[in-house]
Order: sequence, then C-alpha cells, then structure tokens
Amino acid sequence: QLQLVESGGGLVQSGGSLRLSCAVSGSTLDYYVIGWFRQAPGKEREGVSCISRSGGDTDYADSVKGRVAIVRDNAKKTVYLQMNSLEPEDTAIYYCAAMGPTFQAWCAVAGSWREYHYWGQGTQVTVSS
Repeated sequence: QLQLVESGGGLVQSGGSLRLSCAVSGSTLDYYVIGWFRQAPGKEREGVSCISRSGGDTDYADSVKGRVAIVRDNAKKTVYLQMNSLEPEDTAIYYCAAMGPTFQAWCAVAGSWREYHYWGQGTQVTVSS
C-alpha cells in the first residue's frame, strides 16, 4: 500500500517561497505519476502540477505556471514542489497524490484528481498579503 506524506507548508508573506515535499513509502516510486493538488475553503479541489514517472513530462495549472516547479527523485522516493512569488490566492491545503502503478509516460493536471488513488494528508499553505 502506497503511503504519501507531505511537508513544507507554512505561513509566508506575499511574494515569498515555499518548497513542499512528498515522501512516498510502501512501494517503489518508479511506476507512479505524482500530482499536487490544492483545496481552499469553499472551493473545489484544483490540480496544481503533475510529473510523469521518469520526470520527463510535467504539467502546470495556468494559475501557477511560471511560479511553480515540480521535480522528483525516485531514488529518494520524494517529489518536490517549489513555489515562488506566492500570492494570497495560493492559500490552501496542498495534497500530493499518486496515480498507478502505470506505464503512462505523460501527465495532465487539469481535471485529473479522480485518477489518483493514493493521497497524503495534506499540508497547509497560508500566504498573507
């Protein structure tokens, strides 16, 4: 059973940066697409970014494109989400999730959260203005 644990959230001022980590256990990471999602109070879950099994393909939501970067280290079984130029609108609980095992070599973040079967508990990100 795959388990995911997020860390790195916190309170940051507008314009600041955070790096979220998603540590995976219970299986090799090599056969899983990893996605980051967020949910703010009263809003629907939103895909933020995803990364393919090898890391060769990534996708970002338009709302974060140019400010966020996703990378993975399969040997360390960890996926990172570097977030820069944070805005109050980025305030949410951030979740990492795994889709697989799969041979899929690409990922797409839009409307995909139902395809992910393994979820972490989430980490709170709060951006003050």
